[in-house]
Amino acid sequence: MIYLGPGGTPHGVKGTKSSMEYLAEEGLNAMEVQFVRGARMKESTAKDIGEEAGKHDILLSIHAPYYINLNSEKDDIIEKSKERIMKSSRLADKMGAWIITVHAGYYSGMSSEEATEIIGDNVVECAEKIKEEDLDVKIGLEQMGKEKSWGTLDEIAKVTKRTDVAVPVLDFAHYHARYGGALKSEEDLRDLLQRYESIHDGPLHSHFSSIEYTDKGEKEHLNLEEYEPDFRKLAPLLKEKDYDITIICETPELDRDSLKMKEILGLDY
Repeated sequence: MIYLGPGGTPHGVKGTKSSMEYLAEEGLNAMEVQFVRGARMKESTAKDIGEEAGKHDILLSIHAPYYINLNSEKDDIIEKSKERIMKSSRLADKMGAWIITVHAGYYSGMSSEEATEIIGDNVVECAEKIKEEDLDVKIGLEQMGKEKSWGTLDEIAKVTKRTDVAVPVLDFAHYHARYGGALKSEEDLRDLLQRYESIHDGPLHSHFSSIEYTDKGEKEHLNLEEYEPDFRKLAPLLKEKDYDITIICETPELDRDSLKMKEILGLDY
């Protein structure tokens, strides 16, 4: 099954709960709820949103706050980052969102190996708390698009080997930008999917948009029709897969570009 939907509330819709019926009427079946400025939602509100999503068969995920750095030089920032992950996880469980997407941190002057070890320790700590609290949620470690940000696929793989609560999140635009426009051909995209499959055999949660970038990585998300990377080359590869795939649209057009993806994929739900 391929799930499609926006990262955030569709244009012209007021509120997350109202988005569920709207997306279903459009013909979409996923949404990533944005906690990027903070996980301030009440648990009762999260439960209401989850019930509404269930009525309309919308698969929910959550994007955890941007203000997370599990490799900070300051201990209080690390502690607050873990608190934000746990708050997002508790709300996800109430909402029925199966995964929280996390920007895990920065290198902070360390080598990749050093940063990966520290971030891994902190992710494992959160994973253990998630299990202790019996929360039904995965920590999705997102591929990052800037050189200064921790989060290559190889780094993520080292952490996900340490706990089954953590899983990789593919961001095609971030990968494209970080490596100077790396996803040019269908073969480039096929190789990336195969790398993902070599480290994780479960459902794929992913983000897609076109992107503007510099030699330091991502600069700005762009609409689908900029074709960099080109979703038209990715679509036939996704249709070959026998595992569930969620594609969250992060272009400025959100649900409108999700519908364009659906058309390119030839889906009829």
